[in-house]
Amino acid sequence: MRRFFRLVLVLAVLAGAVYLAWPTLQRVWRYVELTAEPAPAAGTLPNPLPGQSLTDTWGAARSQGRRHEGIDIFARRGTPIRATTRGFVLNIGENRLGGRTVMVLGPGGQRHYYAHLERYPDLAEGDWIEAGTVVGYVGDSGNAQGTPPHLHYGIYAGGGAINPYPFLQE
Repeated sequence: MRRFFRLVLVLAVLAGAVYLAWPTLQRVWRYVELTAEPAPAAGTLPNPLPGQSLTDTWGAARSQGRRHEGIDIFARRGTPIRATTRGFVLNIGENRLGGRTVMVLGPGGQRHYYAHLERYPDLAEGDWIEAGTVVGYVGDSGNAQGTPPHLHYGIYAGGGAINPYPFLQE
């Protein structure tokens, strides 16, 4: 009888541990699935600013000898910016060049970077989002201050920045 109660106690503790760890286990599984998926193919990502025309500004000269590692999509200040992929919000924050930015981990482990935002939506780091989720609003923050409002959209893979233009649908 003592062994039976010990077994029941052990099973109850294990069940409680699984119950408490379940959200973390689900997140880990989603992360593993997401990074194991193939990266998006050319022409498969939606425009983060639906209805706005796209121009390939990849590689254009920038200050201090830098090259443009993304494309700029111009739109009215405050226009909602939509995620191009599903994934995890890796970072929400400010930096000197991009100003207000959001970084999303998408399929294949690619990171999708949205910069020069006017403001943020109700998002938090670690949130799971779907393609089409609003990740910010068009602005001119960071080193774009004083320029026409636009989104700087970039994609980063293991080898560094890649040109997002061929991946987006007009």
